[in-house]
Amino acid sequence: MTEINSLSAQSAFAAQVAKASLTGELLRLTQSQPGLIPNGETAQAEVVNLRQNGADFTLTLRLMLPDGRPVQLQANATQPLPPGSQVTVGQLDSSRLAVAVQQASASNIATLTQLDTRQIPIGTLLQGKVLTNLPLPVEAGQAPAFRALVSLLNSSQAGATLAIDSPRPLPVGSLLSALVQGDQSLRFVPLSGRQDQLAIAQQLLTQQGRQASLPALLGALQQLSSAPSADPALSASASRLLASLPDPAQLGDAKAVAQALNNSGAFLEGKLLAGLGSGVAPDLKAQLVRLVAQILPSVPGNQALTAATLAQALPALARGARGLLDQVGNRPQPGMFPLPSRLLQNLEDTGDLQQLLRLAAAAISRVQSHQLASLQQTGTTETGNQQTTWQSEIPLRHGQEFLPVQAKLQREETPEQHADPHRAQRDPLESLWRIELAFDLPPLGPLQVQAQLSQGRLSGQLWAERPQTARLIDSQLGSLRERLLARGLDVGDLACHPGAPPQGPRTRLEQRWVDETA
Repeated sequence: MTEINSLSAQSAFAAQVAKASLTGELLRLTQSQPGLIPNGETAQAEVVNLRQNGADFTLTLRLMLPDGRPVQLQANATQPLPPGSQVTVGQLDSSRLAVAVQQASASNIATLTQLDTRQIPIGTLLQGKVLTNLPLPVEAGQAPAFRALVSLLNSSQAGATLAIDSPRPLPVGSLLSALVQGDQSLRFVPLSGRQDQLAIAQQLLTQQGRQASLPALLGALQQLSSAPSADPALSASASRLLASLPDPAQLGDAKAVAQALNNSGAFLEGKLLAGLGSGVAPDLKAQLVRLVAQILPSVPGNQALTAATLAQALPALARGARGLLDQVGNRPQPGMFPLPSRLLQNLEDTGDLQQLLRLAAAAISRVQSHQLASLQQTGTTETGNQQTTWQSEIPLRHGQEFLPVQAKLQREETPEQHADPHRAQRDPLESLWRIELAFDLPPLGPLQVQAQLSQGRLSGQLWAERPQTARLIDSQLGSLRERLLARGLDVGDLACHPGAPPQGPRTRLEQRWVDETA
């Protein structure tokens, strides 16, 4: 892949591939096909693939013969016909086809010479693959210029071919990413940013293969904290971690919710970079890392390991736990919300530090899966808006049990809002906010919530897997509406459905970084 930092605005493209000079243009078949099209007759063909070979082009044609039979063949040409082009051809001899009807062919060539900003708004991130690249005639004193055909890989125009002019040659087969600046202007984005996103997606897949649910570890720590034979320092760490977990009653206060999210582990690296040492102590991920550092020296074969070597030890540790984790079930898809439950064998003996180590490593991977999912879903949407995502998991103490609540918050801003230097002082309700929650609350069973807040108007959907729970919640929606109205919110639709939300690709960002056909 080639990194391209800038590209000049498109010029009006005179449809070189569709001009009238196509009359009599020959397509040379790569293999002789005698009698393919009867003398004096024509056939309809569609270009399904285009590849540039130096100054010539190789086309793959899907030909519909006069007798109704389809056939696919390859031909060489001196002019590029973009994929999707519909042409009418006749056969001159066993190895040559001629474009027979120039006007019909020209009107059907699917090449965009400008963008419809109603379908592809300004700010949209376009991705494409370079099909062809040819130098343009240059007059004396002018800078060289090149014309390329680019197959679009995303947006509502995916599959169409875009003609662009560039002051430099674009390598055939390279993948490009560009922001729409106008109907005839693109600003190309360095591929380093796209490579970062690809690295995030790959790392997310790895972490999700290692992770396991938090309650298994928390239950083991609860057992450890009350065991008289446990190591005192390890038992104290387990007690501190459990004491730092909020209970459901505490989350009735907005400040307590904010504090719980802040300590969920999603922001540990940000705190460390900002030098907020005092805010790290109650952080869930920080406590899990400290716990692993305490366990490692006591595990047989790891006596020489110390906290200083923890960073090097964790990857190998995770790989050791991964073999067991991979047997639990299928891996979740990257970006999936909520993360499904994955359980390891519970701790049967408080002295089984190897199993405790596996549980702690899997818990760290679960936190990191949420962090990577946040990065994966942060960026520019197809509409050009800036989307920021925060995804985390808050374990709650519920009696002697632990209730993990998964949360995803998204803020979406227009380019103008995002570019505002005073946005920190701006009313946060100007942005579009989305929130998703997922938890399993006894005796109600698994529940999911999806809500949207825009300009002070709140709407929401709830899903309950148990039909009786769905009926109960539905009967209480009127009371919920009244309480929300009393808080000053304009309430839109509220509904509860039995079952679970539709699954599948649900992130609002374009995630297709690689052309599968490349």
